[in-house]
Amino acid sequence: MLDIDVLKAILPKNRANHFFQAAWIVNDLREAAERWIKTFGVGPFFVFDEITLEDLTYRGQPAEMEFAAALAQAGDLQIELIQQSCDNPSAYRDLFARGKEGFHHLAVFSDDYDAEIASYREQGFEVATAGRAGPMRYCYVDTSPVMGFMIEILEKNDPFIQAFGQVAEASKGWDGSKPIRSQRDLGLG
Repeated sequence: MLDIDVLKAILPKNRANHFFQAAWIVNDLREAAERWIKTFGVGPFFVFDEITLEDLTYRGQPAEMEFAAALAQAGDLQIELIQQSCDNPSAYRDLFARGKEGFHHLAVFSDDYDAEIASYREQGFEVATAGRAGPMRYCYVDTSPVMGFMIEILEKNDPFIQAFGQVAEASKGWDGSKPIRSQRDLGLG
């Protein structure tokens, strides 16, 4: 049995222990969204074809990457599908070579982004990718050697939380109409 003081000492210091998103790497974004819609009734999916990242690094070195993503809500969990269109090294390619698909990460919002990253580093985990999406910093911590997947840490950011809330709201009572939508349907891009 774990001693509670030992457990408190090893847990990341600032994590709310609430994963809000699960993400998969896919080969064809729209086809994968259609599979989720048909198989699980999850939708609508919002496709983000126009993603701009700044200050992107991969394993501490400047990086570039081309990708698109789609978001939908399944109850309390946001579903993210990611399609990398280039072969540049990335946190995505670390786990899935071109042509392969699978579960990639869980995501959390952090109130203390730097302290949370430091907490994972203290456990021996490396930041695979880091950057900014607008004003929000984010990174993927490579927990795959222990967990088989990564953790995405997003710096708490009200505009992103509101946009994700719109994705969740669209799923409530969704009648199946317009199953695949654009990021512009959220007022973005």
